[in-house]
Amino acid sequence: MRALYLDLETYSSADLSKCGVYRYSESPDFEILLFGYSIDGGEVRVIDLASGEILPKEIWEALINENVIKWAHNAQFERVCLSRWLEHQSITFASWDKKSRFLNPVAWRCTMVWSAYLGLPLSLEEAAIVTGAEKKKLSEGKELIRFFCSPCKPTKANGGRTRNLPSHAPDKWERFKAYNARDVETEMAIASKLLKFPIPEDEWKYYRLDQEINDRGIQLDIDLVREAIRCDEQSKEELTRTMREITDLENPNSVVQMKAWLGENGLETTSLGKEAVKELLKTAPEELADVLTMRQSLAKSSVKKYTAMEKAICKDGRVRGLLQFYGANRTGRFAGRLVQVQNLPQNHLPDLAQARSLLKMGNFDALEMLYDSVPAVLSELIRTAFVPKPDFKFIVSDFSAIEARVIAWLAGESWRNEVFATHGKIYEASASQMFRIPIEEITKGSPLRQKGKIAELALGYGGSVGALKTMGALEMGLTEEELQPLVTAWRTANPNIVRLWWDVDHAATTAVRERTNTQTHGIRFEYRSGFLFITLPSDRRLAYVKPKMGLNHFGSETVTYEGVGATKKWERIESYGPKFVENIVQAISRDILCYAMRRLNSIGLSIVMHVHDEVVIEASEDVSTEMVCSYMGETPSWVKGLLLRADGYECQFYKKD
Repeated sequence: MRALYLDLETYSSADLSKCGVYRYSESPDFEILLFGYSIDGGEVRVIDLASGEILPKEIWEALINENVIKWAHNAQFERVCLSRWLEHQSITFASWDKKSRFLNPVAWRCTMVWSAYLGLPLSLEEAAIVTGAEKKKLSEGKELIRFFCSPCKPTKANGGRTRNLPSHAPDKWERFKAYNARDVETEMAIASKLLKFPIPEDEWKYYRLDQEINDRGIQLDIDLVREAIRCDEQSKEELTRTMREITDLENPNSVVQMKAWLGENGLETTSLGKEAVKELLKTAPEELADVLTMRQSLAKSSVKKYTAMEKAICKDGRVRGLLQFYGANRTGRFAGRLVQVQNLPQNHLPDLAQARSLLKMGNFDALEMLYDSVPAVLSELIRTAFVPKPDFKFIVSDFSAIEARVIAWLAGESWRNEVFATHGKIYEASASQMFRIPIEEITKGSPLRQKGKIAELALGYGGSVGALKTMGALEMGLTEEELQPLVTAWRTANPNIVRLWWDVDHAATTAVRERTNTQTHGIRFEYRSGFLFITLPSDRRLAYVKPKMGLNHFGSETVTYEGVGATKKWERIESYGPKFVENIVQAISRDILCYAMRRLNSIGLSIVMHVHDEVVIEASEDVSTEMVCSYMGETPSWVKGLLLRADGYECQFYKKD
């Protein structure tokens, strides 16, 4: 046996979408119902475990044999569920990772990752449709999963039961078994369609590392989490009561009631969204401003992350499955799951440890007395819920201005490379270059540095006036009249980056229009079998599905392709040089992060989380931050000449330094 294709149907009273597979499979009532499989692409069999059938010995042996590759769609689910199930059977074996108690991911492959690598949809059903795989998923699958895999509501009609068993609906159960078999057939059909576009072996090594990081998880301070939830409930009750007293509204949280009350008091508005409230606060009378501010506090959604933590925490106090490999399928960057660590609120409190201590003690009165807004404090303390295990510390290390460094290296913008080779102050240097003023005159708090910063953040990928506004240029004090000159000044100061945009645009357009291969700045563009492939310095390829020339919303000719767009649906998307450059730069930055993580892992360091360009390591006291940053900041051989730097700090709870 060389390969085992498999698909599981499972039951657990835990909500998979909210707690993730690690917590889901720890539920006392978790079980595997159906085990569909195929050996080496042969006939599909379904083992009805729920009805007492036994897994064949050769399948047991294949699961624990690291020379047999296990394939599944979203293979993390199957691997983790099987790990828990085998543990319940009191089976141990060589393929078991004794530290994590999970099947070693070295022998696992994922067709969902393969789909993502090629820019295809992540769901099995949609990937089958787009690839034209012969075996389509059975459409009734979702209804069957709801019926058999989750608790049901007790009713008179079902005799008050809380779960549907095979015996309760034999016909449905037979269809469910057929659905399970069809999933395996669909996985194999997709794999056969993708065979001529293999994933590089390095990517499977990164996938394995990702699975190990997710298996390891990260410790949570569950006492802090629970006190935060309790404090938030109390704070909301008090805010609601105060708003009720001021407004005399039955439900001050109601948008309709609040808009009406504001209108009656001379403040008309069509929306109470975040941005609308910010605008209203600029002109609102004091009493109305107080109510709007309280409403802002009530609407703070970031506090919901504490609830997400509590739902996802495993029995050992760690939370797992926070990262999705190839979650962004155009660049390959990681995506956040469950707690969504990729968008944690920043912390700015100077006395973070004190606020954390007061919350953990449940001293809510002190929090109210010492801080202007309890919800704001709770928001800032979210990061600090992640803690190292006893007698360990966190070392947090991140790349300094990684995308700015990569685009400067790729474009050959020499003055920027000189900045990164010396002092590294890119905002000051950018302002100096744009306004022809000595860098020594541009201090940290000066308006020119602010202009340099906003220009750097907004304009690197073809952004113009609209991008500056989106990045908050007007809120930072710039006037409307200053924006276009700022765009012009930045582009004049960075001619090689501007040239890179349009060289890439020409290369991509030529490859698609003429169905040929082109190259620029060391990046290769190839039209092949209905894909536009962009080969990066690491030899990883970005894939764009069914590219063709079309018209953009300005009426100009441009490259279009199929993918998941802003609406989260599969649709035709338009692109052009600067957007391709953004994808390329972010993808190279991602590859550098993966390379760094593999190096850190190779010397035995335990990565417990990573966020954007930052790595969090759970380390013993003898590990130095300098050593971690040295390993992380090493430039891979395939980006020779790129100037990298990693900075770091130690902490006893996760935070922004």
